[in-house]
Amino acid sequence: MINRLDAIEKRYNEISNELSNPEVVSDIKKMTELSKEQRRLTKTVEIYKKYKEVLSDIETAKEMAKDPEMQEFAKEEIANLNKLVEDMNKELEILLLPHDPNDEKNVIVEIRGAAGGDEANIFAGDLFDMYTHYINQFGWKIEVLNEEPGTAGGFSQIEFMIKGEGAYSKLKYESGAHRVQRVPETESQGRVHTSTATVLVMPEAEEFDYELDESEVRIDITRASGNGGQGVNTTDSAVRLTHIPTGIIVYSQTERSQIKNKEKAFKILKTRLYDLKLREQEAANAAERKSKIGTGDRSEKIRTYNYPQNRVTDHRIGFTSMNLDRIMTGDLGVIIEALITENQRLELENHEI
Repeated sequence: MINRLDAIEKRYNEISNELSNPEVVSDIKKMTELSKEQRRLTKTVEIYKKYKEVLSDIETAKEMAKDPEMQEFAKEEIANLNKLVEDMNKELEILLLPHDPNDEKNVIVEIRGAAGGDEANIFAGDLFDMYTHYINQFGWKIEVLNEEPGTAGGFSQIEFMIKGEGAYSKLKYESGAHRVQRVPETESQGRVHTSTATVLVMPEAEEFDYELDESEVRIDITRASGNGGQGVNTTDSAVRLTHIPTGIIVYSQTERSQIKNKEKAFKILKTRLYDLKLREQEAANAAERKSKIGTGDRSEKIRTYNYPQNRVTDHRIGFTSMNLDRIMTGDLGVIIEALITENQRLELENHEI
């Protein structure tokens, strides 16, 4: 572990020197890559420096213990410092786990109403609100890329980007089927219904992640659809992209400008294709899949939201909270942190530090 930490500290110092090089400063792409790498290594380097200081303090305390008058004090100091070393060891082990290169990226999220008709669409809207409340805590931004409102409220489908450093590291465990149990407003008999909405979370494909051959994409321009009223677009500005090799179809109609809708549609398509490439890589690496929570597939039932009991349960890790009302208004972090902790435990079991 010490050898790896020394190598990381050396690399951190190399990056600091490179970032002061005028040639690097003038190369925006290179400077961006180095700055990202440096930020990722900063916490590890800071803790390692403190770790070495504590080890040095232990040696000083051992020397102090040779003095009979200081022996009792030194023993207590050594015990406290050893506990600190133990805690720092655990933290450094986690920091040395293989890094997911997508963790710092923005994400594109797609939520669809699934089984349950209007109630499923309403729940899809509730999930969108839940994520909006959650990400507002970090000062991140949401940009809606495409939406298809449900006839009774919510969305039959909504796609949106969350912009913020580390967005994928927090939200990557949200892909799957989310099940809701509650009495719909339209239910006159007061019976509890079960409905589902599916969530798909994808890291945004950056320019160098996926090179799209636009000759393989069919572009169709159509008139935007809507529920009526003045907001309905009356010009041919909606864009539908079909990626011929995979059959993936993307639709964008949120903007009045055909050019802007086309930009958004291509952003979604590139991200979908990049996500497909990542899943194929994971499928080829069985060991990597073992150290992850769930399949990340939208068909996997990951969570149940039970409104009558104010309970939410994440089935992958057996986590239950009796504060569903708080979670739906932004306190989602308690579940996400539990998922991150369990994923780190699995990775520690499957990787040697």
